[in-house]
Order: sequence, then C-alpha cells, then structure tokens
Amino acid sequence: MAVPVLALRDVRLADGPRWLFDGVDLGLEARGRACLVGRNGAGKSTLLRILAGQTAPDDGDRVLSPGLKVTLVAQEPLLEGESLLDFAATGGAARHDAESLLESFGLDPGRAPVGLSGGEARRASLARAFAEQPDVLLLDEPTNHLDIIAIERLETLIGRARSSILIVSHDRAFLERVTQRCFWLESRKVRRLDEGFAAFEPWAEKHSAAEAEEARRLDKAIEREQSWLSFGVTARRARNEGRRRRLIAMRGEKAESLRLSRGEMTLASAAAAPSGKRVLEAKGVAKAYRDRILIQGFSTRVQRGDRVAIVGPNGAGKTTLVKILLGEIEPDAGSVRLGSNLDIVYVDQARADLTEEMTLWSALAPLGGDQVMVQGQPRHVAAYAKDFLFRDDQLRQPVTSLSGGERNRLLLARALARPSNVLVLDEPTNDLDMDTLDVLEEMLADYAGTLILVSHDRDFIDRLATSTIALDGRGRAVETPGGWKDFLSQNPGFLEPPEPPPVRRGKAAAPRSAAPPAKLSFKDQRRLGELEARLAALPDDISRLERVLADPGLYRRDPSGFAKASAELEKARETLNETEESWLELEARREALERGLV
Repeated sequence: MAVPVLALRDVRLADGPRWLFDGVDLGLEARGRACLVGRNGAGKSTLLRILAGQTAPDDGDRVLSPGLKVTLVAQEPLLEGESLLDFAATGGAARHDAESLLESFGLDPGRAPVGLSGGEARRASLARAFAEQPDVLLLDEPTNHLDIIAIERLETLIGRARSSILIVSHDRAFLERVTQRCFWLESRKVRRLDEGFAAFEPWAEKHSAAEAEEARRLDKAIEREQSWLSFGVTARRARNEGRRRRLIAMRGEKAESLRLSRGEMTLASAAAAPSGKRVLEAKGVAKAYRDRILIQGFSTRVQRGDRVAIVGPNGAGKTTLVKILLGEIEPDAGSVRLGSNLDIVYVDQARADLTEEMTLWSALAPLGGDQVMVQGQPRHVAAYAKDFLFRDDQLRQPVTSLSGGERNRLLLARALARPSNVLVLDEPTNDLDMDTLDVLEEMLADYAGTLILVSHDRDFIDRLATSTIALDGRGRAVETPGGWKDFLSQNPGFLEPPEPPPVRRGKAAAPRSAAPPAKLSFKDQRRLGELEARLAALPDDISRLERVLADPGLYRRDPSGFAKASAELEKARETLNETEESWLELEARREALERGLV
C-alpha cells in the first residue's frame, strides 16, 4: 500500500459520556478516490473535520505530508464576499480558474453570494474547492441539492482532478462512478475496502453476518456463565470470582453492542380507500413566469398504482409541474382533471411544514396530548418516534436542533401517519443515509397507492419508477416508460444545455480571411477522449501494483515477480505523469478555442 499523504492513527473522540470514535485508522493516498460510508449519526462529518484539521481528537494523531493543502466542502457552506467570484477566489485560487469553474456550474461570477438556493450555494462551494486545486479534497454530501446535470459535471471534475478525494455521500450511482476504495465507519471504528463502491454492499453484508454470528456466540457464553454461577455457590466463592468478573465483562460488551446498534427504522404508510383508476390527466399544459417558458404543450395520464419520477435541472419547473398536476397552481394553457376519491399527502423539499417553535413532540402531535393517529390507530408519540430512530431525549428538542437527515425522517413520520392513496415526495433522499434509503425504498415499493417522485438520485429512480417525466428548463417535457437509464437511452442529449450564441466583439470588426476553429479537430477530440480514459484507468493499475508490492513475503517467494511488478509500477507512474501533461495541454487548447482566445 502506498504511503498516505494524510492519515489518522488510533484516533479517539468523546461525544459527552460516550466515545464517538475509538481507535480510528484511516489513510488517503496521493490522487486516490475514496468514499466514507456510515449511518447518520455515526460521525462521518466529524471525521472529515478532524481530517481537515478543524476539529482536534481527544487522542491519536493526524499525520500529513509537509505543505499539504486540505480543503473541506461542508454540507452547509458559508458564502462570503462581494461576488461569487470573490468567494471562489478567497482560498487562493487564480481568479480566471475560479471564474471558469463558476461558469461551468452555470453560475454568474458577478452575482452577489446572497439569496442563493441550496443547489446554487453547493455549486459555488464546489467551484471554489476545485479552483483551489488542493492536495486533498474532502466532500461532505456534495450531491445534495444538485440536479443531475451538475452531478455529472462534478463526476467529470473528480475524474480530472489531481487531488486525493474523500467523499461522504448517500448517492449510490455517484459513488459507483467515482470511487476506487471505501472506508466504512461502523461501531466507532473504520474498516477499509480496496475496491470501488460497487463492491461495498456485498462486502459489508459479509461483515454484518459475521458480527451477527459473534453476537450469537456472546449470548450463548453469557447464558453458560450465568448458569454456572447460579449453581457454583459460596463454597467455591474464591474460584467463582474470576468467572463472575468474566460474566460482568461479557454483559458490558453486550450492552455496548446494543447501544451502538441504533435499531432498524420502521416505515409503513397509512392506507386510505383506493382512488379511482384514473388519478389525473393533463392535456396541453403550459406555464411561464415572466418571459421564461417552463412547460409548453405537455400531456400525461397517471393511473392508480403508477410510480412517476420527475427529473430535470434545478429551476426547470419540476415542483411547478407537480403543483399544476395536483391542482394547486393553474396552468397558463391546457387543462388538468383529477380523479375521484383522492387522498394526497405531499412532502415538500423545503421542509416548510417544520417551524422554529416546533419540538419533535409537537410536530408529531400538533393538537396536543401524547397520542398520534397512525393507520387509524392511536400510538404514543415516543413509540412512534422510535420507529423513525428518534430517542426519548430528543422529543422535547426544537426541530432546529435536528440534523438534515433527522428533519427529513420527521417529515416522513408526519406524512406517513396520514392516510393516503397518492404520495408525492419532493427530493425525499436528501440527507438520508443508505440504510434509511433502503427502508424507504422498500416501503414505497409496497405502497398500494400512486407515487409521484421528484428526485436527482438516479439509482433511487431506477429502482422505483414505472415512468419518468423530464423537463429541460426551456419548455420541453418528455415522458418515457421506465427509470433514469431508460430515459437516457431513449432521449440522448435531451437535458444537455444549448450551445451558447457566438459573441460579437464590436460593431465594425474587420473580416478575417479564415475564421479560427471553434473547437478541437476530430483527431484532437478523439485523442482527448483517449487520454481521459487512460487517466481514469491508470490510478487503478497503480493501486493494484502497490497492493502486490505491499506483500512482505513477495520478494522471498518470487524475486522475479517482485522485480516485474516494480518495473510495471514505475512505468505506470511515468505514463500517468505523461498522460496528465498531454491532457492538460489539449484541455487548455480546447478551453482557449471555446473562449475565442486563439
């Protein structure tokens, strides 16, 4: 294994009376691509802050190479400065790099960094981070509030970056595309898998099965010791003392393992009477705001039991379309007819239902008392909250003290208690960990009613949707049977932004005998694609060879194999450097051509 450029050694950190981390080891190699996976509340964000040097551990060491620059993009970035360009250049980035990256994320560099949406703030913070070109880049839930176009842009930047990158994310499709190894934060420690996220879940399941077997053996051992002590009374008290201490230790180990296991989330929707067969029908719907056309001439029919996903760039009008289809907003043209006997529950991405004065208790029981009606039956607030993994000591806390994932779970708890036959979820996956996403997905798959889902989570859409409606933000809308992958295959290029109009550089510009090319030649474009493919593959080859050479017995067993692997590793590193230089040269030429600078 290569020497890490940034590492944690035996790190411990207390959270009040309990340990949040107890002996964490984690190392990031140069130009590695890794993810940090774990449940909400496991401490992933805290671990990133320790790696960034923003939080000091109670014990253990943070080790980094001299002069190493580490940049952390937090979940809720704070934007400052006169303009987005000022903000993006504050960390030491060249202003032209900051400007280019802001524009690549669809942001105006001259715009003031106030009044931004969550997606805009996220894109600005990512542009700043990549413009800084740090040695290590730490990304905490970078895809939250990003549309699919921005996520794909982020994937491209990660593929091209020279930084070591560690990512915390719940987005499976994103992690599968960009990671080479995984770190799993579980039970206060970190395990490492030297493969990308596509291999993580089978690997984690094996570890979980082994731990379950270990827990079963511990239960049996406690049972045996308890039985022995029950019959080995005072006559052998001195000899019994050792076994008694062992039993107490095993009980403590069992109690700690139960405390670390937060339990399983329980989701069930309260069923209403079935709706009519036709849920809604829209014909020729159009909607514009000022001079901007969001939707033009769109028609659809939603039947009982359909699972409809709505996708598109931020600001394309997805939420507007949902509200038109539900009859909350009148279209400028066209018509919408709702079916009969509809009980609609709508979970809003803005979390507007949660106010500052609310506690978790009052949010679940807004009429007072200690009961909440769930599926037509009264349940105690504390018991129902426990289904959504809330502790008793959280019930009287204000909702403002809850994390993003906890607030999302609270909204789901409120919504699912109400009877429905049409469930509308606007960005339900934001801030949820993968375990919770799995439970939510299972509940939605079993939901007897109709589902309308607005989401940027491609994997979530593929697992659930029976049809996908895509908006391009310029008035076009198309509906495709199936999920995200089906939409892409049947509508290539639908969501790609239009080519920018040519820029005029003066009224009386002198004509040129031959206009310079606006883009790379076909040969250079093909070469650029080949270089990008090699840049994506070479780090994996280097990591594989480093793992081979990390075997301490290889030279003794196979001297020629050791020499061959060493030569291959040196050649791969040289090839990576040469490929990067060639790519940088071509990429700089491509950007200059697009800007009309050559």
